[in-house]
Amino acid sequence: MKSPLQKIKKIAIIGPECTGKSELSEYLAQHFNTVWVTDYARTYLDNLNSPYTETDLVKIAHGQIRLEDEWIAEANRVLICDTNLLVIKVWSNYKYGHCSEEILQLIKSRTYDLYLLTYIDIPWQEDPQREHPNERETLWKIYKNELEQQDIPYVEIKGEREARRAMAIEAIENLLNRE
Repeated sequence: MKSPLQKIKKIAIIGPECTGKSELSEYLAQHFNTVWVTDYARTYLDNLNSPYTETDLVKIAHGQIRLEDEWIAEANRVLICDTNLLVIKVWSNYKYGHCSEEILQLIKSRTYDLYLLTYIDIPWQEDPQREHPNERETLWKIYKNELEQQDIPYVEIKGEREARRAMAIEAIENLLNRE
């Protein structure tokens, strides 16, 4: 899909559970005629026959970056990532009170051109993998703080489905127009 001279822009969609990341990722990939990287944790946890542990988060991190590295070759101008290692860091810190040094080192080795931070204004939907229905605002603030501390370019995605889509498209088009 891409020309050899074209740099693929990596877009990471992050935010608390049940904030529309996967739906937005799929939509944006279709809109920009590109591919999207699914949330590896979902597949990993679906195949786990016991509750996950802190060790599983390291395996999930490696699986997520492996998917990104595999799909970037198929991307057309942008690679849409439905989550990234920053989500695993927040998840680990929130659940276990710290994050593995291995995950932190992997985060330092990855770069993204833009983050889309999804807000909690979408109704909660039950899912066996979701853990914190009453803590989404707290988690959203953690994500926002994490992005601000790292001075990473990001856009907050809020509102109804069409408004979210329009905000995300505009943010990505602005990024692409700066090439």
